[in-house]
Order: sequence, then structure tokens, then C-alpha cells
Amino acid sequence: MSDSLDVVSRKATGSRESRRLRREGMVPAVLYGHGEKSIDLAAKREAIEAVVRHGSRVVELKGAVKTSALVRELQWDTFGVQPIHVDFLRVDKSERIKVKVPVDLRGEAPGHRAGGVVTLILHELEIECTPDAIPEKIHAHVGKLELGGHLKVHDLELPAGAKALADGEETVVSCSLPQKADETAAVAGAAEPEVIGRKAAEEGEGEAAEG
Repeated sequence: MSDSLDVVSRKATGSRESRRLRREGMVPAVLYGHGEKSIDLAAKREAIEAVVRHGSRVVELKGAVKTSALVRELQWDTFGVQPIHVDFLRVDKSERIKVKVPVDLRGEAPGHRAGGVVTLILHELEIECTPDAIPEKIHAHVGKLELGGHLKVHDLELPAGAKALADGEETVVSCSLPQKADETAAVAGAAEPEVIGRKAAEEGEGEAAEG
């Protein structure tokens, strides 16, 4: 079930107006899509945070507009604490859309008990489905993952009617022996893996997106 979200129209835009709204506990937003004109909106910060807590990807906008919308992008302040801007995309509940969903691990791998290290390689998966079928997360169940084994995209359980857009043979999770000290030193200069967390955006970047 989709969350409802009350929104109001924004007659003025720009960084100064955005700062004023945030001081008043509001979050600037924009609604676009379906070939219709973009509309500048705002919603209460507490309401946006509630949507985030519930894991809702599709919301029913009420007030200034009445439509179903996908939370396409949610920008946070520098510290990842408060939402500062939201992009809404108009959707029809019967249409199929493409969306990226986070992947997380579930269960304990036998390979881990045997001394292996379980590594999540694919942190998010792009799928195609109807708006009401978008999951909060896609779970990679590792209860049968042995040492030296892999889980691939085709091993993931997706919501009914959802289709993965990645190659089915792409590795999602692996379980391998930990690197030895000399191997670790050899790859010390390699890039570190991406840290998963909230997408924090500089306020100026968020305001630039508002137009």
C-alpha cells in the first residue's frame, strides 16, 4: 500500500526560497514525467521522513496535485541527516517502470563457517516492474552458499512480475578464503569498495537541481 503525502505548490524557486522553506520545516520538491509540465512543490519534512522510514517508493500525492508518483531521487544534507530535495516522477499503477533497488544479504553461509569471507559485489539491481511491486530491498539468501561459491542474478528471488535487467550470470555474492598478508599488500593501492549509505548531497547541489 502506498503512503499518502500532502504537498503544496511553490510559486517561487531558487536558493533563497529553498532555504526559507527548510527553515520552516518544509522540503522543496519537483514533479515531472508523462510528458506533462514540471510542477514545483514542497512537503513537510516529517512527512518525507515518514515515507523514508516506511520504505515507500511510490506515494499518492495529495493537495496541490493528485497523482501517483515514484520517489525518483531523494537528496540529503551534507551529514545525511535531513532530506533537502525530492524528485517525484509521475507514474501509472498499470505501467512497467525501471528502478534500481538495493540488495542485501540474508542468512548465514556455510562457506563463512568454513572460514570464508562473504562479499556483496552487486549492491543494487535494476529491475522492471509495476510501481506497486517495487520492493524496498532485494534479499540475497546465502544459506546454501559454500566456500568458493557464488550467487548470481538469476539466483535472486524477485517480486511476482518483476524482471531483472542485469545479465543473469552477473555475480551478486561470493564466498572465498581471506587474502593472505602478502596478497593484501599487493592490492593495497587498489580502489576501496563503495560505502553503502544515504546519498548525501551538498545543499548547493540540491538547490541547483531545483532550477
